[in-house]
Amino acid sequence: MSDAIIEVRNLSHAYGDVLAVDNISFSVNRGEIFAFLGPNGAGKSTVINVLITLLSIQAGEVSIAGHDVRTAPDMVRRAIGIVFQEVTLDRDMTVREILEFHGRLYNLPREERRARIEELLALVELEAKRDARTKELSGGMKRRLEIARGLMTRPQVLFLDEPTIGLDPQTRIRMWDYLREVNRTGTTIFLTTHYMDEADHLSNRISIIDNGRIIVTGTPLALKNGLGEDVMYMETSDTAGTEDVLRNLAYVRDVRQKRNGTVFTVTEDGTRLLPAIMDDVRQRGIAVTAVNLKKPSMDDVFVHYTGRDLRDEGARKWGAGRGRSR
Repeated sequence: MSDAIIEVRNLSHAYGDVLAVDNISFSVNRGEIFAFLGPNGAGKSTVINVLITLLSIQAGEVSIAGHDVRTAPDMVRRAIGIVFQEVTLDRDMTVREILEFHGRLYNLPREERRARIEELLALVELEAKRDARTKELSGGMKRRLEIARGLMTRPQVLFLDEPTIGLDPQTRIRMWDYLREVNRTGTTIFLTTHYMDEADHLSNRISIIDNGRIIVTGTPLALKNGLGEDVMYMETSDTAGTEDVLRNLAYVRDVRQKRNGTVFTVTEDGTRLLPAIMDDVRQRGIAVTAVNLKKPSMDDVFVHYTGRDLRDEGARKWGAGRGRSR
């Protein structure tokens, strides 16, 4: 019996002539934190909107918690919780009223509703704000309230679309702690993000999605280790000549220009290889002016599989040019 709580097969979705999702297949295991990592415009939000039944399935098959999204959308909705990318809270309702209203919407019995509200207020540390109106809350508090609302019905799967976008770094890290605690209670978490560190530190598995296609899937450690032992950055007096030297070394791969120097990956311990590499470069009459060595990061993984960097500003500009592909 499969342990997958989400199964997607050959899913495609288009907005007019723009193919936002291009024949993707993946599964999410029960109890894991699974991330879609990619720039704005890659198709992440389109996929999540199909999964939560906001968009109809144009092509492919999707099941969540054993329910077919196409034929049993009501059963799917009962099994999931959702935190949207945009804040969707009534500004004039209090924290407690938001949760109370959501519980009533799903016909939770009165005593269960009250107990659940107290439990969730403690989880997201909003007990002291129970009577505050949402317009008085900080951005981080609003996000925590939305997570609590999404958990009111004890969903099997919690969907989060860019859950920490717009939050400061310290609040983002605190939000990760809340999500880990939610996951420890048994809730499967599916999130989309364009933050490398979020996908790396929070997820059990990651799928990199770009141009509507899944490029690669794996654990953060496996994806990083798959690149090689170490990543090096070298500045020299002759970048083109340096690249020529590096491309002829058997233990070097993924040679590319970056800023004023050259970035490359080595398949063995970089600290041992570095002296020999520098000697090879100098023997060509090229001066080495700067060197840096580090372990592969998710940034390196993304560049390796897509051929470009993912940066906030770059992602926004790239996404803006892709029409309605999200």
